[in-house]
Amino acid sequence: MRPILIFTLFTLVMGVSAGCKFDNPQNPAKKISTADLQKLKWIEGTWRGTGDNQKPFFERYRFENDSTLAVDSFPDEKLATVEDTTRFVLKDGVFGGGGNDSRWDATVIDDKGVTFEPVSNARNSFRWEQQTKDLWLATLKWPAANGKPAQERVYKMERFSAP
Repeated sequence: MRPILIFTLFTLVMGVSAGCKFDNPQNPAKKISTADLQKLKWIEGTWRGTGDNQKPFFERYRFENDSTLAVDSFPDEKLATVEDTTRFVLKDGVFGGGGNDSRWDATVIDDKGVTFEPVSNARNSFRWEQQTKDLWLATLKWPAANGKPAQERVYKMERFSAP
């Protein structure tokens, strides 16, 4: 599997929900402000992601302005070519984004991280949580469905410097 953006990973793991539309009107997003987004400044930088049975992948997180977080994915550790960019945008008090017609909105931003819940065409929630200044965890959770148990995957994101 080639390294891809964590959000594009949803496409991979969303095979479970492919072709289905999942809306989550019972879980409205919390009103988010640009001050809330300042709590996420720790995520800026370039990261190497690893997980169970996952080839390492490489991403760069950067605030383009006070309301947009861009996440660039790279095909390898050389970081020479951006493979994909996903943007999370704050608009009308809602901070969200996604790809491939899927969307997640932030429901919690606290001093340790941010939690996103599915809004459309997705089933999983995810949380980015800072562990140290050079390490954070991306935890993806899927509810039990169609006779299958709930699932969880954790990706370790370590600060990375290109060679």
